[in-house]
Amino acid sequence: MTIPVALTIAGSDSSGGAGIQADLKSFAALGVYGASVITALTAQNTSGVTGVHAVPPDFVTAQIDAVFGDLDIKAVKIGMVAQLATIDAIAAGLKRWSPQHIVLDPVMVATSGDRLLTTDAVAGLRTKLIPRAALITPNLPEAAALLDEPIAAGEDAIAGQGQRLLAMGCQAVLIKGGHGQGAQSIDYLFGGNGTVALAAPRIATQNTHGTGCSLSSAIAAGLAKGEDMETAVRHAKIWISVAIAAADRLKVGHGHGPIHHFHRFY
Repeated sequence: MTIPVALTIAGSDSSGGAGIQADLKSFAALGVYGASVITALTAQNTSGVTGVHAVPPDFVTAQIDAVFGDLDIKAVKIGMVAQLATIDAIAAGLKRWSPQHIVLDPVMVATSGDRLLTTDAVAGLRTKLIPRAALITPNLPEAAALLDEPIAAGEDAIAGQGQRLLAMGCQAVLIKGGHGQGAQSIDYLFGGNGTVALAAPRIATQNTHGTGCSLSSAIAAGLAKGEDMETAVRHAKIWISVAIAAADRLKVGHGHGPIHHFHRFY
């Protein structure tokens, strides 16, 4: 058996619930071998981020070249990129190695509310990484921030933002509805096949740390296994919904605890 390999390019979460740690857990839970390129170290727990140490861009480059030079990477997930110089290093590495599937989660703010992306880096995200992505996965506030618009309220406004994000050059956009209102959390997938609405019951829990990281990684895992985009997104949505529903079983930390990546096993 040859196991598919996926790569996460993201920041480290010292509490293990988000970032690189969540990505690798997601890959493993879904039967994909995970490799990593670390862009930043964070001092954080379920209550907040107390420090960020950016990895030097040339060392980000060294990690990218080491991994791609040896492993057969089927899909890449990009999360926290921290600063503009890191974005430049990632964009150059992706151009050099040309992976087939790139899922970009435009991480700007942690679940705790702490900012994870410098202001000047947002423009770099728009122009240097989004055009290379097969899929971007912003939540409602992130979609608004990328477009310099108010947060979308209602399906028509979300659809408009989805189309404007597509116009930035990515192949597909998934606007996540976790920050919305109502009994259902609806994600909207925009792309070549039109618009697909993916609904799941909204779960009452504060333990949602790492949700965005894990969803984008689950999609990358599906793409690494050969699924088409819509199938990968559908499967990831189902998996993440159960992981959120099972989160309260873990009882980790005193703030926003992690989702349960391994709910299928314990």
